[in-house]
Amino acid sequence: MTDRSHGVPPAELDDDVLRREMTHLHETRHDTVLGGSEDALEAHTRRMLELEAEFLRRFPEEGAPDPRRTRAGSREQAGQPVPGSASG
Repeated sequence: MTDRSHGVPPAELDDDVLRREMTHLHETRHDTVLGGSEDALEAHTRRMLELEAEFLRRFPEEGAPDPRRTRAGSREQAGQPVPGSASG
């Protein structure tokens, strides 16, 4: 029998439920950090990492950073040389 004391394993969630669970966990993170017990924070962190890992496994393109948020992308957009690129 599967232990579900900390929720359904992320791999068993359908895509919409995974997105909803991850959104809810991120919405409750601040309150858990500030007001939760050490055990609650540990459980919250473990679940958050499980959900995020499954999300990135299923949707790697959504986890890729926006090029403008990377050092190289920012430099390229500003017209600066980018070390390691053909133009830099």
